[in-house]
Amino acid sequence: MNGFEAAEARVALTCARHPAFRRTPAVVIRLIKHLYKRTQDQANQVLRPWGINHTEYTVLMMLFGSEDYRLGPSELADAAMEKSTNITRLTDGLCTRGLIARHVDEGDRRRVRLTLTPDGLAMIDAFLPAIGEMLARQTRTIAADDLSQLESLLKHFLDSVEHG
Repeated sequence: MNGFEAAEARVALTCARHPAFRRTPAVVIRLIKHLYKRTQDQANQVLRPWGINHTEYTVLMMLFGSEDYRLGPSELADAAMEKSTNITRLTDGLCTRGLIARHVDEGDRRRVRLTLTPDGLAMIDAFLPAIGEMLARQTRTIAADDLSQLESLLKHFLDSVEHG
């Protein structure tokens, strides 16, 4: 029995013990957790040659996806869905390795901005093809229309969780 089958069996037992417990929502949440763990593990494997992990990748990609490769620490924490203390630890390490830099905001000297460095941009250019291949492998058995529908359903679910 694989990890998800065991989780599904535990949900079934919970439902048997408590008939009002709703199986489908519990299984969906468990599936999301299993997907997150497995995709993060696979990303860590792909990123290992560059000496970064999935969380550091996320930080780099949030900066890469910003207009000028620059965000404030709180913006970066929100974008990467990390706590501010963890962003400080992560950005300290990425700064030490020369992948990002801290700058005082020219408009407000009390604010700090985090920016990708040329080395950070070069690393992203180097690992993006491998990440693209990984994403293609992970979704290869899902038809394009089904993948679009899954995206729509997950956005709807996220909205429900955030506002429900």
